[in-house]
Amino acid sequence: MTIDEIISFIDGLDGVLTLRPAAGDGSPEISWGDTYFYYAPDGVTPTTTQPFATVVTKNYPGDEASRLDRPGTFRVNISPGKEEFIRWTGHTPRELAAAEVDPSTADTVIAHPVYGTVGWLAVVNPGSRTEAATRELLRTAYDLARSRYERRAESTTP
Repeated sequence: MTIDEIISFIDGLDGVLTLRPAAGDGSPEISWGDTYFYYAPDGVTPTTTQPFATVVTKNYPGDEASRLDRPGTFRVNISPGKEEFIRWTGHTPRELAAAEVDPSTADTVIAHPVYGTVGWLAVVNPGSRTEAATRELLRTAYDLARSRYERRAESTTP
């Protein structure tokens, strides 16, 4: 899968707000070139929730284990919920002590090297082995984000 294929897949889901920080838009320079996905049918960037998925194209401070500084390397980060996390890792996020897979391994679903302890999964350069799983996990993360949004909307409606 390419970054553009991932973005196209997620953009095809109803109510998704895709943010692509770039020079001049007020976003931090470190985020330029990365992509963030929110469920936001009103088109307004949520201020109280995290994205349900991201695509990062470079190392961040404290997050170098995936070695995203290699040419053509990117990582899809997905928040698919506890059940999917357990299904893919065999552990709850809190039980996760250390990565059992090298976080720089391509085309493998792994616990996120930094945010695995809060239930995020990651795939470096998803390919033929993980394309279907990546799409499934992205859809699951989207469904969870949409459900959270709808619950919040219902709780604030008089």
